Amino acid sequence: MRATRASPRPAGPTVRTRGDGSHLAVARPIVRVVKATDTAANAAPKLSVVIPMYNEEAVLPLLVARLRPVLDGIGCTYEVVAVDDGSRDDTAAIVHMMRASWPQLRLVRLRRNSGHQAALTAGLHRSRGDYVASIDADLQDPPETIAEMLAKAEEEDLDIVYGVRGDRTTDTWFKRNTAGIYYGLMRRIVGKKVPSGAGDFRLLSRSMVDALKGLPEKTPVYRLIVPWLGFPSGEVTYTREKRAAGESKYPLSKMLKLTVDSIISFTAAPLRIAIWLGAVGVLACLVGIVTTLIAYANGHTVAGWTSLFLVVLLFGATQLLCLGLLGEYVGRIYQAVQGRPAFYIGYDSAEENGPVQLGDVLSDSADSEDLDGIGRRQPVSH
Repeated sequence: MRATRASPRPAGPTVRTRGDGSHLAVARPIVRVVKATDTAANAAPKLSVVIPMYNEEAVLPLLVARLRPVLDGIGCTYEVVAVDDGSRDDTAAIVHMMRASWPQLRLVRLRRNSGHQAALTAGLHRSRGDYVASIDADLQDPPETIAEMLAKAEEEDLDIVYGVRGDRTTDTWFKRNTAGIYYGLMRRIVGKKVPSGAGDFRLLSRSMVDALKGLPEKTPVYRLIVPWLGFPSGEVTYTREKRAAGESKYPLSKMLKLTVDSIISFTAAPLRIAIWLGAVGVLACLVGIVTTLIAYANGHTVAGWTSLFLVVLLFGATQLLCLGLLGEYVGRIYQAVQGRPAFYIGYDSAEENGPVQLGDVLSDSADSEDLDGIGRRQPVSH
């Protein structure tokens, strides 16, 4: 039998008789019965799992088949926040159809493609759990590790548990070596707290998430910000797998952009490099002036127009490089002054009265009548 509690609800009037025999209608107090299950449904879960997605329709069935048994087996309340980063395929439609059989699944859709870090930020800000795990949809990071992360965080009272890749044999030689260079450079910038081989697969406590939400940065790089805050942390090692389906969303261009964002958004060291390059250039010019005067005093003709041209070209390129670095920092300042949000949420299935309805969410990907039983687009006959 379900527990209930009384609260106001509309009822009919009560008729009372006056002393003179006339009647007076008096409204009854409004009483409404609220089920205890309604209150429990709005309670914050213990665990939130944030999954940024962009054109991941091919991998979604495989992801759900592995992730749901893991979360059901943990034995605590949870939610799965699938953040659709403006996908051009049927990702949003498939997630909506899966919600019918998986009530803990939640869809947050961005108005446009804003990037992986922005989608991750949206998921963290919308999550409600006491602990928040973030994982990519490609299944290269095993969902089974989430249970181990949660247990470690609770047993050791940690605010951060990193998923560290112990074996990257599935990656190409180029990716393994560039990743080693990247993490080595990041440790030089942030410190040794940056674990080698840790990406965006991690578990954060609610206090850690609230600290991240309080930061003024519009586009934070979590691989650096999270360890920089200095909260108690631990590591869980796992073997990185191959992408289960679909195409990689991190080509070389995006990896280079992540590296530039990591450096420029976190340190002013490149500007100091420009200062040192300028100092070296000034010293080289002084040496050249002294050498030229000595040669002129001894009656020697100063030859070497080719070498002079190369020196001028070198210093010109250095100046352009320094101006580019300076312009990059000025551009970041300009973006910060504008104050534009890094993302805009168009739909959240947790909000019954959201800004758009279900039809608006599916309109950019597919019409409901053009989807088959699992949410894939059906061929249209003409």
